[in-house]
Amino acid sequence: MKFRWDKKYLYWGVTAFLVICASIVFYYLMFYSENLRIGLRILLNITMPVIDGFILAYLMAPLLNFIEKKLFYPIVSRIMKKDSEQFSIKTKKNIRKLGILTTLLIVFWLLYCLFSMLMPQLILSIQNIIFQFPFYIENLNNWVLNLFDSNPEIEATVNTLLNRYSSKVEEWVAGNLLPQMNSLIRMVSSGLIGSLIGVAKAFWNLIIGLIISLYLLDGKERFAGQGKKFVYSLFDIESANVFVSNIRFIHNTFIGFLGGKIIDSIIIGIICYLGTNLIGTPYSVLISVIIGVTNVIPFFGPYLGAIPSAILILMVDPLQCLYFIIFILVLQQFDGNVLGPKILGDSTGLNSFWVIFSITFFGGLLGVFGMIIGVPVFAVIYAGIKAATNRRLEDKGLPVDTESYLKVGSIVNEKEFIPYAPASRKEKKEQKKSGKGNVWTLPDRKKRNRSTESCENQKNCEINNKEVDGTEEDSKQ
Repeated sequence: MKFRWDKKYLYWGVTAFLVICASIVFYYLMFYSENLRIGLRILLNITMPVIDGFILAYLMAPLLNFIEKKLFYPIVSRIMKKDSEQFSIKTKKNIRKLGILTTLLIVFWLLYCLFSMLMPQLILSIQNIIFQFPFYIENLNNWVLNLFDSNPEIEATVNTLLNRYSSKVEEWVAGNLLPQMNSLIRMVSSGLIGSLIGVAKAFWNLIIGLIISLYLLDGKERFAGQGKKFVYSLFDIESANVFVSNIRFIHNTFIGFLGGKIIDSIIIGIICYLGTNLIGTPYSVLISVIIGVTNVIPFFGPYLGAIPSAILILMVDPLQCLYFIIFILVLQQFDGNVLGPKILGDSTGLNSFWVIFSITFFGGLLGVFGMIIGVPVFAVIYAGIKAATNRRLEDKGLPVDTESYLKVGSIVNEKEFIPYAPASRKEKKEQKKSGKGNVWTLPDRKKRNRSTESCENQKNCEINNKEVDGTEEDSKQ
């Protein structure tokens, strides 16, 4: 006898199995989340070379594409007198290998030029700061004393505060600070050793990641094709098309924002170096590097770089610190209103509030790395929610532009937009007496008039009005 499957019971069984699995996962996440974090951290440490390889390949892919399309393929086409589509597989592989080699040489050459120009100046600046730090403290002390001599009121206020809180500070130092110095020194020493080990491990992962990135660049079209093949096998054609389109949108958003932000930061660093040299700011190279690197972080980056730079300049020359702060404010206004929009354009589609929110949220989750990638990541999430919302509105026959909903109070018959009209004081009192209490709704009189205008049959309107009056009387009773 042949056994026959009943699809209904099979679906019920699969659904029950998935519900049980989801319950187990939820229970584990609720009560054993720390074990999950430890496992994810171990998995992340194991796969970090692969992640580094993906990041390096992703960043070098645009340069490789440019070199192949604009340099090697035209040259080989002229030599072989053929179109690029007529090239053999062996020729394309040779072009790809030559393109990868050229890309690596360009990247290493740019890094060498950058470090050769900056590292001597940075090392010299750091050495000067270390050797002359006592003199900087003395200069700052003399400046404060001169400030007190010129302003006796400030000196009197500071002396009063010192006399009031000096005993409490001494008690805190003797009771809390000194007993904790030993543990603090141990933590710092162990932290330095751990930091050195972490830097060495990160450098080793970066080397392995560079090797992995070469294989990814060599077969990037094939990897992309395999990914599309898997997507089209998993979903229906329409859903797969939407998924592939969304992945392409994510790629364009990320590469456009990150690439544009890096170029913008390099230009800002160069302008900062020229400007600080012009006004005579000390340690201009070191400060320009700090400003350029921190400018990669949107919105908060310029301030994160300007604060330690201003403190460093303050110890050397307080007046130069004031000039530097004014120059940085002008530079950031230029970057935010002129240079940034020219380079980045509207690559994210986010207003200022969502930019601040994304930087704060992802910075809290992932630190500095989250602050860098937070804007493009949230731009993708925002675009997905916006697309889903517009699709639902189109299915309901409603407009998708936000301006149509700015003053709407209600929608009648899924087409007529009624603007919001707040109730008057008299109508609010009547609503409170009738027991409604909702002062944010349209007044009943205006509702009745609009319903009368929208009705096609006057007889039906009279019936509706009687029903409304009846409900009002019932509510009063």
